[in-house]
Amino acid sequence: MQGLGGTLLLILLFLFMYFMVIRPQQKQGKLRQVMLDNLKTGDKIVTIGGIYGKIIALDEKTMKLEVAPDFSLKMQRAAVGFIEDEEKKESAEEKK
Repeated sequence: MQGLGGTLLLILLFLFMYFMVIRPQQKQGKLRQVMLDNLKTGDKIVTIGGIYGKIIALDEKTMKLEVAPDFSLKMQRAAVGFIEDEEKKESAEEKK
């Protein structure tokens, strides 16, 4: 009978970890992938390194980011932290 209680406790602990850690992380990963897939030329973004710029060209895995007039950087798409315009909209909605 004591083994059943220990097994039940392990199952409850696993379910707690799944719903509190694993599932939200998977959901956030899916949202990030959708954002990366929907990038388009002209989007103003901020990279995970904190570089602000405007996308001027896109490939499947890379992008060309204009960070100043006549100065661009070639970067991986995965380096995008967030789209600047969407971040402003989200923070404005949170203030309401």
